[in-house]
Amino acid sequence: MHKIFAKLFKPWLLPILSGLFIGTSYIPFPPWASLFCFVPLWLFWNRQTSLKNVFIGGLITAFVFTLIGFNWITYTLHEFAHLGWPVAFVGMLFYALIAHLYVPLAGILWFWGWRTFNWSGGLSLGLMAVITILCEAYSLTLFDWNFGYSWYGADMPVYQWAEVIGFSGLSAATLLCNLPLYIAWQRRQETAGKLILASVVAGFVALNIGGLWLKGRLPQPDASFNALLVQASIANSEKMAAELGEGYSDEILRRYTDLTDNAIKAHDDAKIDFVLWPETAFPALLGETFKLNEKPAALSRFVHARQIPLITGAYSVDSSLKLITNSLFVLNENGEIVPPHYSKSILLAFGEYIPGEQFFPNIRDWLPTTGHFARGLGPTQLLGLNGYKMGAQICYESLFPAFSRSLAQLGAQFIVNVTNDSWYGDWQEPYQHMYMTLARGVEFRRPVLRATNTGISTVSLASGTILEQSPVYQPWAGLYQVPYLKNPPVTFYQTYFWLVPSLLWGALLILLAVGVKWKYGLALSGMTRKE
Repeated sequence: MHKIFAKLFKPWLLPILSGLFIGTSYIPFPPWASLFCFVPLWLFWNRQTSLKNVFIGGLITAFVFTLIGFNWITYTLHEFAHLGWPVAFVGMLFYALIAHLYVPLAGILWFWGWRTFNWSGGLSLGLMAVITILCEAYSLTLFDWNFGYSWYGADMPVYQWAEVIGFSGLSAATLLCNLPLYIAWQRRQETAGKLILASVVAGFVALNIGGLWLKGRLPQPDASFNALLVQASIANSEKMAAELGEGYSDEILRRYTDLTDNAIKAHDDAKIDFVLWPETAFPALLGETFKLNEKPAALSRFVHARQIPLITGAYSVDSSLKLITNSLFVLNENGEIVPPHYSKSILLAFGEYIPGEQFFPNIRDWLPTTGHFARGLGPTQLLGLNGYKMGAQICYESLFPAFSRSLAQLGAQFIVNVTNDSWYGDWQEPYQHMYMTLARGVEFRRPVLRATNTGISTVSLASGTILEQSPVYQPWAGLYQVPYLKNPPVTFYQTYFWLVPSLLWGALLILLAVGVKWKYGLALSGMTRKE
């Protein structure tokens, strides 16, 4: 047995170790190994003489950390695709193989360059780090996570630097720290190695102190509102039955109205400025075209009777395309729809659209149960209510900083995010998605209100401080007093959004130019000696 283990696993222990370091350093785990998680893999790559081993090593690392950090995919395949647990587990294994191919791709690109241009040791290592960072930054993945979010998840003040470089910049800086720690490990028996390690530790401490300073210098809010967030925890089977016209819609609406009424009574001593329901909470089509239908009319009467505005997710219809939209509506205190409503524009592949369908329409014949939604216009308008300027996001859109930047550019005073995370289980994904959503508030220094169907519903302030978090998979309602700025300042990241990518690409070009000069300099030197 020992011989079998040694033969199968021992050659790949370093890639496995990197996978373990990365997987156990991402939310909900603390980022204990983030600053050195790629060091074992880079050590492995530097020892290889074949492209095949470099590729396999990178693939093993990605496979291991995906299994650890994103095993909720198994639950999703079981719950959403209705696969049995054994089949869902096989699907998880396949996902782990393909989800983060940027790791082996980085190894392939580095190895090819190293063999082609004969880079020196230091230059080769620098290029290995930069190529890894760029491949991670531009990786194609459905769940666009990065290494910066973990600092927010651990509440370490270094995350405050996101207002300067964004969480993508924090991710790049985190991976870049692996480079000096790689050198420190290689030279661990020397004084230089110990000094490098001490410098990294001192720099990390300084960045955290700087994060506290950034938080402390934020301007004081000049206004506030009270928002009631409602989480009904509707089961997927019930939502799907309601959407297919098989009942449950009356029961779903009753649960939301009852939870809202109970919360209003519990806070009868407080003025509630508006109520927020989650993504597709209203179990019928909503919009001007449908306002006289039974359920929209009932909703209007409910809001009017309580004289408290409501923001709710609901399905609607794009009349020009004759397709369903996933939308967010504002109803004023009289129960009237306040235009414009917002429709989701970044749709979820294979959930709300089929990639490539516009070019190959017959694909839908193979996947008939896949949703077919119209795209909204994107972050081009704000939602309005009683003078508030609200930036709207629906679920997945919160993962894209450029989307939230557009809302900030429009002058949004705060961001309203509605989500349905009921497909993902109760351990990892709800926490990962929550921090990734609230991260946008740190980057652009605005409060974020997040109402979900099954949790986690909460509010984060412009400082990044997260207020009470709802329980997961339980009906719940919470009232939040949210301080905000009527005219929020523009953050450095908002203005210089492309600074970090420009620096990374610039560093790559400079290092490549040095490598080319090095190669042809050696060739010229050899020719001179022969002469």
